[in-house]
Amino acid sequence: MSRQDGGTPGIPETQSDGAATGGSPAGSAGAPAGARRGRPRSEGVEKAVFDAVVGLLDDGVPLAELSIERIARTAGVGKATIYRRWTGKEELLVDLLRTMEPPDPVLSGTSVRGDLVVLLESMRERGVAKRTSSLLHNAFAQMQLYPRLWEVYHHTVIEPRRRLSLDTVRRGMELGEIRDDLDVEFVNDLLTGPLLLRTVIRPGSSLEPGLAERVVDTVMDGLRPRD
Repeated sequence: MSRQDGGTPGIPETQSDGAATGGSPAGSAGAPAGARRGRPRSEGVEKAVFDAVVGLLDDGVPLAELSIERIARTAGVGKATIYRRWTGKEELLVDLLRTMEPPDPVLSGTSVRGDLVVLLESMRERGVAKRTSSLLHNAFAQMQLYPRLWEVYHHTVIEPRRRLSLDTVRRGMELGEIRDDLDVEFVNDLLTGPLLLRTVIRPGSSLEPGLAERVVDTVMDGLRPRD
């Protein structure tokens, strides 16, 4: 492997892949982050790539100016090594952002109220993380100017979370805990709206512990089925 490819002897391009270098990127940028052609993962290579991206961002390199070639050179791996793991830099960046955010919530499925609180608490925690991490804050601010990256993030991260929330509201209607004469998306907006307001529109607003429970209980109190 030549130095021109950005490789170093410390991290061979075939590490844990079992494939030779020289492959080309496949798939679309909008593919879900979990669908990665079944390739084996190498924690050492992934960490080197993520560390390289974080270092470049910390150095002030804008998201739009990051390239796979530059990331590979900084990480000490070949471009083919990155393309075997990610279809392109958008998927790579979304994957990195997900590792920096609090993990997605796991719902018990036993209580509609409990699951809604878990979902809203996850939103609150992500909002706090973006306030306390300058890297996350800057990355999300730049994403608004980088439509392709925002589209991938929306498709692979935001939409699945939204579907989970809608499914929970729908379950509440089926179980008679929430009025079923209302639009599911409208009810979901009532629940998530306060968190979105405080994390996006008014980012300086309080995100105090207990906010999720307060929002869920207040909204569900007004959404109980009528006698």
